[in-house]
Amino acid sequence: MSPAAILSVARKECLHIARDWRILLVLLLLPPAFTLMFGYAFEVGAKVGVPTLVADADNSAQSARFLEQAQKNKTFAWRKVTPAEASAADPFQAKVRGILLIPAGWGAKLADGDPQPLQLTLDAGDINTALELEGALRTSLAEFQMNERQLVIDDLPEEVFEMGRKLPVTVRKQFTSLMTPWEVKSKNLYNPDQRFIEFVLPGIIGLILQLLTVTLTACTIVRERESGTYAQLMVTSLGRGEIVVGKMLPYLGLSILMVIVVMAVGGLHFAVKFRGLPWLTVICLLFLLSSLGLGLVISAFCRTQTQAIQVAVFFLMPVFVLSGAFAPLDQLPPAVAAVSELFPLTHFCRAFRIVSMYQAPIAAAAVDLAALLAGIAVCFGGATYLLSARKGD
Repeated sequence: MSPAAILSVARKECLHIARDWRILLVLLLLPPAFTLMFGYAFEVGAKVGVPTLVADADNSAQSARFLEQAQKNKTFAWRKVTPAEASAADPFQAKVRGILLIPAGWGAKLADGDPQPLQLTLDAGDINTALELEGALRTSLAEFQMNERQLVIDDLPEEVFEMGRKLPVTVRKQFTSLMTPWEVKSKNLYNPDQRFIEFVLPGIIGLILQLLTVTLTACTIVRERESGTYAQLMVTSLGRGEIVVGKMLPYLGLSILMVIVVMAVGGLHFAVKFRGLPWLTVICLLFLLSSLGLGLVISAFCRTQTQAIQVAVFFLMPVFVLSGAFAPLDQLPPAVAAVSELFPLTHFCRAFRIVSMYQAPIAAAAVDLAALLAGIAVCFGGATYLLSARKGD
């Protein structure tokens, strides 16, 4: 391949880009805008102030103490209603996520040793919120139970403690252990603050880059066909490989700029830490080349820009959900997981997280790097072959 020939094709493609201010606007504004939008969407933490109805049909001292304890939990934004209103209410119509009803006789049942369950109605349309609300209520109930137990112990007569002192030491220790809440001491590695944005940002970066690179390069060669310059390009002394590489170079430069902008927004605005930057640069470069090559394959295969955009969109749709960008792939059926391995974004996300989040040696991402290299070879080879096979179009 001749560097001068490649640069001549690249210069011609740069002129196409420069003449269309809309493309430049897309390339400059969409990456940071998408990063902010996706970042805010996925920067999830513990839910606070979720609207919830509560009704106390018991009106006992126990129910009053429980509600006082539950109101300390910032997950809920309680709105008190009557028991009749709570029984007839629908979460969707009432614009709440949950309805809690303390049944009549609840406090008396607790005192009799026959606890009656609270009645909680949840809007399970958003299953994550529903599970978090139920967990928060269970936590409040457990704290209330511990407080009630302490009240009972404090009210016990001295004779009971005297009898307890006569018990064998081992029995007293077992009893003390059973009366003390058992705990789990956990240690969070790799993402100690448990920020979902740390896990999902590689997917955001890859998705934005693939969306723009594939759709833009998918139109490069078909644009030549539609403008009537394709035949002239094919009869020049340029090799097919030189045409492919030359058309890719301007978009590679723009894509590198987009990577810098997106990572700057993620690091400065969302405080995401990027570790192993030299290897992250290599991973991003391989991913960009594979995505650009894929766009060129689509462009060489299609006859019109409309066809190219449609093919690119149909390719990108499964990538959203099957690349591991926003959710782990561990639970996918084996056949679907095998399909996900065909997407460059799958290997980009995995390699990016291995290096940046897990801070593992690059050897741990060797399989994904090899897959990206194979994708580059297949895509650029396929684009060159299609140009040679269809030079008479």
